[in-house]
Amino acid sequence: MISYHTRNAGDIAESAEEQFEVLRDACGFVPADVALMADSPALVNTFFSACGHFRDEGTFAPDEQQVLLLSNAVANRSEWAVAFHTMEALAEGVEPSAVEAIRQGMLPKNRRMAALSSFTQSVIELRGQVDEAEVAAFQAAGFTSAQVLEVITAVAISAMSNYVTNIARPPLEDAAVPHSWNARELTGF
Repeated sequence: MISYHTRNAGDIAESAEEQFEVLRDACGFVPADVALMADSPALVNTFFSACGHFRDEGTFAPDEQQVLLLSNAVANRSEWAVAFHTMEALAEGVEPSAVEAIRQGMLPKNRRMAALSSFTQSVIELRGQVDEAEVAAFQAAGFTSAQVLEVITAVAISAMSNYVTNIARPPLEDAAVPHSWNARELTGF
């Protein structure tokens, strides 16, 4: 089991220090998943790189990114990540009813967000072995072939974060505590 502790500047992989400061400025803290990754320069730098490309070069809007990441957290049953991405999704303007549906393992009522959530969960649950009908349904909701591939990026980002927190079980940051979640809340799985 890896242990959780708050990282100080001296504990951070040198190549990741700038990213930690960006997170601290944006969130007011370094999220636990990233703090835990600091023990592995290969992991933390891969995570930061993937997140940067996903955020800066991807075509999903910020609210869609959060629907993806929250849906992945639920599919991976990552209690820390569900709380964190609930907080982030609400901050990005995702409808509270959509957030709650995803947290319960159900689909949002919004057709586009439902297709996004459903497709990314299928990619995780089927380990990428989705059939043509699932890809067609995703694209029928207005998503592109390139976005099919971007979903894989989100799944990879989530695997790094969710698996680290599933193993280490860090405490929630104060800002995420109101959004705590337990996998037993799933009704649609």
